[in-house]
Amino acid sequence: MDKAVTASRGMDGYATCPRSHEPSPTRQAGVKSPASRPGFLEKISVTCRSADGRLPLYVMWHTVLWVGVVVSCAVAVIAAVFGHVYRMRAGRTTTTASLSGKTVIITGASAGIGQEAALDLARRNARVILACRNLKKASIVAEWIQSSTGNSQVVVRELDTSSLASVRAFAARILAEEHRLDVLILNAGVGGKSKRTLTSDGLELTMATNHFGHFLLANLLLGLLKESRPSRVVVTASMAHTLVKTLDPKALNYEKAGYWAMQAYAQSKMCNILFARHLAHLLKDTGVVVNSLCPGLVDTEIFGKTEGIIFGKVYNYLVPYVGKTCEQGAQTIIHLAAAEETENITGEFFEDCHVSDNATNLAIDDGMAKKVWEASETLVGLKPEEQHC
Repeated sequence: MDKAVTASRGMDGYATCPRSHEPSPTRQAGVKSPASRPGFLEKISVTCRSADGRLPLYVMWHTVLWVGVVVSCAVAVIAAVFGHVYRMRAGRTTTTASLSGKTVIITGASAGIGQEAALDLARRNARVILACRNLKKASIVAEWIQSSTGNSQVVVRELDTSSLASVRAFAARILAEEHRLDVLILNAGVGGKSKRTLTSDGLELTMATNHFGHFLLANLLLGLLKESRPSRVVVTASMAHTLVKTLDPKALNYEKAGYWAMQAYAQSKMCNILFARHLAHLLKDTGVVVNSLCPGLVDTEIFGKTEGIIFGKVYNYLVPYVGKTCEQGAQTIIHLAAAEETENITGEFFEDCHVSDNATNLAIDDGMAKKVWEASETLVGLKPEEQHC
């Protein structure tokens, strides 16, 4: 047996796999019953070991590769099945309401669910204002919507919700140019940076883009919304808010609290819900309704732009398999913006075109909502003349 091992040993001192059809010395030791015969991996382990019992590296990597392929295929199949069922169960609005004569503003409308919502509302003959940071990209989208719907009243206005100056400039232009505002859809968002990043206003970027900018914009346009009543405010949030177990209104900007991308995104979505809830309370019986929503897990570019291993890379890999299409993800936005049955509902959280009971206790805490509102007023520097509640 020693001679057999020595003869088959390569230059690196490891035993090589026998190339002949003769039983290996180990297999000659005894004949096992079919039920107890070794499988493929066990055969490699027996026939390819060196005298000291170690497997050669190429065998180990070959095995790892095959295991990786099998696991990846299994995950893809499971994800595809889940995604098919998830998409089949996605809620859809059934409203056929026309929005002729109405004006709609949609932030973050140059891609994803914002773009799909803009397309649908343009088909309903609304005047649709795409409020976007990237004017070139938004202009291409606007031209596409115009050609697809025949609605020439689709325009682009510059807005970067991460910049308070941009928000104020945008609002000033809207108030100067528009005579009415029937629906304000606060949809723009980012997934979060791997490291805490501050804007020129000293605000954490994720919170500024997803919450603070929208908070300021809604306040600046409230006067016009009231003049145009009945009107609506629609806030895109997320079930990611459930990751927030506690919330300190004094630490919304992550000046002292620990920061990571997913937590920042989740906190911004929690603030979206609380903001919408308190705004609905302040506007009770004014003819302006305010609701927030979760569009579901949607295959949008937000995942491709998100930093971090779990929230960025893993989600970006899985979402195309398991997520809704952008058209499906936009359905609840459209429902809240246009459906007759939602014109008198306010202060609620929606999923799949229905009021949802999945908002956490923290997200429906009216006391917390008031504290987040007051903290946001301070952080954006809301002036007395900018308050219209």
